[in-house]
Amino acid sequence: MTESLPGRRPRAALAMSRDAAAAVLDAQPLAALAEVCDLAPPPVLDDLTTPRARSLLAGTELLVTGWGCPPLDEDVLRSAPRLRAVVHTAGSVRGHVTEACWERGIEVSSAAAANAVPVAEYTLAMILLTGKQVLESARAYRATRALPDGLRTPRTTGNHRRTVGILSASLVGRRVIALLRSHDIDVLLHDPHVDDDEARALGARRVRAAELFRSCDTVSVHTPLLPATRGLVSRELIASMRPGAVLVNTARGAVVDQEALTEAAVAGRIRAVLDVTDPEPLPPGHPLWDCENVLITPHVAGASGNEWRRLADLAVAEAGRWASGAGFRHPVRREDLPFLA
Repeated sequence: MTESLPGRRPRAALAMSRDAAAAVLDAQPLAALAEVCDLAPPPVLDDLTTPRARSLLAGTELLVTGWGCPPLDEDVLRSAPRLRAVVHTAGSVRGHVTEACWERGIEVSSAAAANAVPVAEYTLAMILLTGKQVLESARAYRATRALPDGLRTPRTTGNHRRTVGILSASLVGRRVIALLRSHDIDVLLHDPHVDDDEARALGARRVRAAELFRSCDTVSVHTPLLPATRGLVSRELIASMRPGAVLVNTARGAVVDQEALTEAAVAGRIRAVLDVTDPEPLPPGHPLWDCENVLITPHVAGASGNEWRRLADLAVAEAGRWASGAGFRHPVRREDLPFLA
């Protein structure tokens, strides 16, 4: 637990791109941060090598970071001898929290839990919409301008007792499972780090990856992109999916074999909802753009617009807890890095 700082507020600074600061930290969260920290005045630090940055870092104990924060490497840390904690206003800390930070013993917190909320909501929406064949029926309705015969709706349409597979019990994956509990849907889970009892407690049945892809009407990918997970959703797994099954990917494009997915989707054998691709964006002439059974969205599942306030509020709360000596509620630990995005 962090040592308390009786009688004073820790000196803090903001390190992120100016666009990120303007988006996430408007007047209200900045005022709330200033109540618990001695916050350095703007502009934010988007370059940690400038004389002003080095001067501020010399006395900084708490660094509030965001998208676009430069790496906190050994050179930066030499300029910040009093730095003891990092509070990140976004999800992954891999881009800026370096091995030097862990070696120093700097405490780290992330707003990944807050960012997981809209991703899970997007995922649930897409699971339900694709189960009802909404995109297909809307397209047909626009083409015909006539109501279809509802009594001829295929029994493959609808969400009653559909089987949804969750690939990885990440923060988002767990939240999606929780959201699915209120629906009449069977949930399967594949995660090598989760046992049968934990899966049941979450509300899912643990299976191997092969069974997940073979048995589910929808498979939702929530695996972080790590060296071990690149291409995890392989050609073989995609080939085993049921005809008309849906692959939803809100994780990272490179977790999926993009070529195999493209072939299966263009052939009309499976459907897909892709909020991420590999590369991102896809080249203008890529066949997935014109594939009618694929919905591609521009990486919108994560926090945006008014959802940024949730990130800011969590970061402010974490800064307040750390300043009071209570410790972080959402710590990022060095030993967890192999399993985090």
